[in-house]
Amino acid sequence: MTSISVIVLCGQSPRHLYFANQVCKVCNTKAIIHESGTVAPFKKALTLLTNQKKLWRKVFRWSRDRTSYAGNKEAIFFFSHKPSQLDQPNLRLEVPHINHPDVIKVIDKHNPDLILVFGTSLLKGNLLNKGRLGIINLHGGLSPAYRGADCTFWALHNQEPEKVGCTFHYINEGIDTGNMIAHVSPEIKETDDELTLFWRGIHDSTATVAELLSRLEQGEALGIPQTHKGSLYQVKDRSLQGEKKLETLLRNGLLKNLNLGKRVTWFNPENEYPALKQNKLTP
Repeated sequence: MTSISVIVLCGQSPRHLYFANQVCKVCNTKAIIHESGTVAPFKKALTLLTNQKKLWRKVFRWSRDRTSYAGNKEAIFFFSHKPSQLDQPNLRLEVPHINHPDVIKVIDKHNPDLILVFGTSLLKGNLLNKGRLGIINLHGGLSPAYRGADCTFWALHNQEPEKVGCTFHYINEGIDTGNMIAHVSPEIKETDDELTLFWRGIHDSTATVAELLSRLEQGEALGIPQTHKGSLYQVKDRSLQGEKKLETLLRNGLLKNLNLGKRVTWFNPENEYPALKQNKLTP
């Protein structure tokens, strides 16, 4: 366990709760701030009602997620059959949006060494300047090739399963554009689908947090600039046609005979090459 003090900013799904719980086990966690996403619900509803295209996308995504997550699959993946809840609920604060003034107040009160982010909306303004060691985000795609939303889906859709994974990166004003710290790619099994790969990537990335904090505590320089813009995917880019294409690809053996185990690549600016240091781990 490191002595680094941390504040966690995250969502409230089982994967976010799991992440927060594991962070608490490996460092001095001062607070866990949940973004509820309940800001201006009437305004959002009015916008949807006056924009039929956006309303249809919202209904489509809701229907798809309702089917995909049926049976509490995500909670079972991360918590088995135990309750999906925080181990230290006393650290919890809920805010309607992550740039709420109460977030700054809590951070200024505790003055943490580091802020860890997973599954929130974009951080803005003065919040970006907090944390003695900065702000690190866990992004569910391999930046810069896959930035934005639904990155596991797009890597599979583009027939690049080897590019399924997550990125730890410092946060700046852009969307998943800050200096990269590490890539974490999960083992890929023939029987996997989008969600199991996404969840395993999050699980494996969470297991890497202890090493990340240890490296920072030892003063190791981490993080290199992203060398190109890559692709930025938005929620609206995903379509029913794309869903059907992925179903066909998986059915036809996209994930067969890949022999890809868990892979972690650290990005250290003191190293000569951007490929840097790769650790191949057994599943």
